[in-house]
Amino acid sequence: MSGNPIVPKPMIVGRAALIVVDIQKSGFMPRPTTSRLEFMGDHIERNWRAKSVVDAARKAGIPIIFVQEAHRDSLIDFGRELDGSESIHCLESSPGTPFPVEEMEMTPDDLRITKRRYSVFYGTEMEILLKAVKAETLFFVGGFTDVCIHYSFVDAHQGDYYCRVIEDCVSGSSQAAHDAALVAMEYLQAGARRNAQEVIDAFAAQAAAAAA
Repeated sequence: MSGNPIVPKPMIVGRAALIVVDIQKSGFMPRPTTSRLEFMGDHIERNWRAKSVVDAARKAGIPIIFVQEAHRDSLIDFGRELDGSESIHCLESSPGTPFPVEEMEMTPDDLRITKRRYSVFYGTEMEILLKAVKAETLFFVGGFTDVCIHYSFVDAHQGDYYCRVIEDCVSGSSQAAHDAALVAMEYLQAGARRNAQEVIDAFAAQAAAAAA
């Protein structure tokens, strides 16, 4: 006997915030030859698509929090991060590490967080900022789908936020890992998987309703 059908929550519950996870200068560069990871071939295209969601959020007055992964050149803050598949990455001195100020047309007033671990919540001021903007529904774009996006989504879920992953604006360490992570996030919250256009439309509709 099957249980009751799952009824997804509305796409936006309460106030929304857009979390741009690890879209940095490197996100608009070719895959580094030193990487052990497969990457997804269209990761640059996906980051540009994320820019359209950022633009829509700005227009709708939805808070945007840009998150940067960065590690000291001494490697002192990598911890166990290099014990698995990942090689050294996001060094503070690397040209790909800075925020994508020009690419995303960031402004001096944009909210920014630098993290040393995968989750945007671990050892950062994310909770303080989310409380400040009174966010209840979090939209995630960026990468990797199976690492920083997934782990941030899980932490947000456990913090009782409504979580949405914009699946055509995130990219994984491989296609298979990307696909599996999306399934795992949908398992936690029905209706979590969204696409860029429907989110852009939802942001515009919410802004229009607020202005009416």
